[in-house]
Amino acid sequence: MRTSVRAGLALAAVAAITAGWTGAASAHTTTRTAAHTTAGRFDDHGFGYTTVRSGIPDAAARFTVTSPDVRDGGTFPADAYADAFGCTSANQQVRLAWHGAPKGTRSYAVTMFDPDAPSGTGFLHWLTWDIPAQDSALGSDLPAGAVAGTDSAGVAGWLGPCPPAGDLPHHYQITVYALDVPTLALPAATPAAVTTFTMSTHILGYARLTALASR
Repeated sequence: MRTSVRAGLALAAVAAITAGWTGAASAHTTTRTAAHTTAGRFDDHGFGYTTVRSGIPDAAARFTVTSPDVRDGGTFPADAYADAFGCTSANQQVRLAWHGAPKGTRSYAVTMFDPDAPSGTGFLHWLTWDIPAQDSALGSDLPAGAVAGTDSAGVAGWLGPCPPAGDLPHHYQITVYALDVPTLALPAATPAAVTTFTMSTHILGYARLTALASR
């Protein structure tokens, strides 16, 4: 991430955060007080929870994704944290590998979404698509033809976790999507909500791991 971009992130956050992933259509909302929970998580910081539609069809198949850097239900390594929004880490992208995608898969997309961000729409930290169907792993170097899209901050590529200091642990959903088209035919600068909306009609299956982060 360029230094000038990082410096502008804090100023852009208020406007850009509203571009977080809203799924396939408008969100169903449920306000929670400190006495209630969502997915087993208490909100004792004065924020209600908004349930955001996933954009994944009910009939989508499940397959498996793993990472040598973070396990499902585990915590991110220190170097994966962002170098923006008050964090000063290395912003090192986690590596992924997957298998068992459904028949008919013609490309993959990858996202990392924080539904616990106090924005009302969550926060999309990572969005990559047009990963060729023959690929089954993703590192810091994109395969030929893949597109590094813009996240909720308007920045391309990996933006590591950096939840508000003192907030409850955030649950970052890293998802690999198996798509029925070889390309979404979208430019890299397409707003994140538009990309995920377009993608939602092409999902054959998905694989997910969830990692936690707090400060």
